[in-house]
Amino acid sequence: MNEDAEQTKHPSHAPSELRQDPVSGEWVVIATGRAKRPQDFASAPQKRATPSAYPCPFEVLFPNAHSVYARDGGTNADEWLVQVVPNKYPAFVGGACPVLREVGPYRVTDGIGFHEVVITRDHARPLGVQTSTEAELVLRAYQDRFRAIKADSCMRYISVFHNHGPLAGATIEHPHSQIIATPVIPPDIGRSIAGSHAYAQTHGGACVHCAVLRHELRAGERVVYENNDAVVLAPFASKTAFELRVMPRTHCAYFEEAGASERRGVAEALTVSLARIAKGLGDPDYNFFLHTAPVGPPESFSHYHWHIEIIPKTAVWAGFEIGTGIEISTISPEEAAAFLKNVIV
Repeated sequence: MNEDAEQTKHPSHAPSELRQDPVSGEWVVIATGRAKRPQDFASAPQKRATPSAYPCPFEVLFPNAHSVYARDGGTNADEWLVQVVPNKYPAFVGGACPVLREVGPYRVTDGIGFHEVVITRDHARPLGVQTSTEAELVLRAYQDRFRAIKADSCMRYISVFHNHGPLAGATIEHPHSQIIATPVIPPDIGRSIAGSHAYAQTHGGACVHCAVLRHELRAGERVVYENNDAVVLAPFASKTAFELRVMPRTHCAYFEEAGASERRGVAEALTVSLARIAKGLGDPDYNFFLHTAPVGPPESFSHYHWHIEIIPKTAVWAGFEIGTGIEISTISPEEAAAFLKNVIV
């Protein structure tokens, strides 16, 4: 065979598989031909700081805290467990409703919004080792701030995210989440909302997330954990290895409207998920974030279904991912789910 023919000959590796997310429409590549064993994704053991390692600004109660949650529902500030404070270096600040301006072919508006930090007390105990009761208090703090921020008619979307470790963007090691409210709907949320709406339009108003949940519970192969109120899935079109999605069983568009039972169930599912990732993968850095309906008339987004997404830092975006927006995962979600399901915590 001539050299040109040899160069163009397809290798004998197993073919990859392109999968499309039913909500966002995004494609991902599941390239198991390049795969490692699940345990090979484990990070090298990381030296996490202890409370005495350095002075930590988050170990004291802030005098300007928006909200403080004390032990056993009490009011003794000395026994605080969770506090919500303004971010010292905010990306968005309060002010009058911004006005959209056109500058040549560009559009610009002021970064008016909210930027807050949700802090748990214990420096050495991230959410993955906290009890579900402690995690529920964090979710309750999120909900309370959502309700307060929604009163500002300028805001269009409220985002909650949690960075664990420097590779995930955490600049302070003390466990904390952030809340950012913006006067625009972020593009990723816009795609998710549009996909959910399109499915509802062609399926008699049905929720695509509920349809996914029913299918996954029947199939079982991508279910990592479940309780009476929540289910943890490795998404069919996982963007990264060991990506997880925590979904409440009860349909609800708005996170802040979820009831106490759903909050408890999701808190338990979240802590179990983070604990299994930490133990099974060597405590990797990770992000989790909440997707919920935008601020607006409830009837406009009744098709949506709030949930939490967990993204462990198991890979780095390279040229293909950056240039195309198509992410490559070298382990199938089915194999990732089977591995995490068997991690005992």
